[in-house]
Amino acid sequence: MGVHPGEGRLIAQPQATPLAPSLQQLQQKIGIHFRDPSLLLEAVTHSSFANESPHLSPRDNERLEYLGDAVLQLITAEYLYKHHPGAAEGELTQTRSAMVNTNTLAQLAEQLDLGSYLYLGKGIAKGGGRSLKSLLANAFEAVLGAMFLDAGYDAAYHYYLNRYRALESPVRDENFKGRLQQVAQERFGATPFYDSEGAKVGTHREYTSVVFAGGDPLGTGHGASKQEAEQDAARAALEGLLGTAEVGLPKPAKTPRPRARRAPRTPRAAAQPEPGPAPGVAEVIHLPEPAAQAPAEPAAEPQPAPEVVHREPRSRQFGEPLE
Repeated sequence: MGVHPGEGRLIAQPQATPLAPSLQQLQQKIGIHFRDPSLLLEAVTHSSFANESPHLSPRDNERLEYLGDAVLQLITAEYLYKHHPGAAEGELTQTRSAMVNTNTLAQLAEQLDLGSYLYLGKGIAKGGGRSLKSLLANAFEAVLGAMFLDAGYDAAYHYYLNRYRALESPVRDENFKGRLQQVAQERFGATPFYDSEGAKVGTHREYTSVVFAGGDPLGTGHGASKQEAEQDAARAALEGLLGTAEVGLPKPAKTPRPRARRAPRTPRAAAQPEPGPAPGVAEVIHLPEPAAQAPAEPAAEPQPAPEVVHREPRSRQFGEPLE
């Protein structure tokens, strides 16, 4: 259960009105009967609708979105840790990013046709908000948070993974911010940071973000949310950096392949031994020839040696009678 003892009054609303027919249909699609219907209503209520019609739905889904994001991080982290025992920490992080990015969550929301059940303000509804990826992804996280509170972690865990496995094609990892951080640290030794601002354009807000590394701007991006704008800025920065990397590819031409000319050094090594043995052999040949005449000298050498030894005592003996 997602509710701990003594916390029921903080979450549940037992006097909430029954679900509208449309939300009952959504409940059937999800496959979970909400004991607290107000949680599902809150999960599909956008802030624009709550501001325009507080008497119908006074609470928007931003708090549930916050909770669902944390639950989703735990679900994917637990799943990858158990099913990929040989993966390193960096690989697990990249895979998790692909499982929880905006495109993935938007596809999961489209499986439920979640956009048709959202309570939106008039301006966002007319501006195509029901098909906006960021809005759909946020709504899916809110539904997952409501599911966690009403049915517990296991229900949210299996629901998300079953939906994720049902995707027709694997979603690419579009964590441009994560990849840019690695590239920036390798090239500049600095962590990129983002300067984002929002402005109202017509009936909706649009964000602009500029990413910097070491004080230099690397790219600019736009999006319907701050997160989308930062991802777009990171993507633009990566395109610029990868372009400069491709220009630097001629560096492989400096590989030691031309140094294969060292092959002529092999004859140099062969030329050195040739003169070496010649003088060596000549010396060995000439040395034994005088050595043959030397045996006569060693025979004469022992003779003077005893003479010198006897001369010393003899000189002393001759001296004694003279005294």
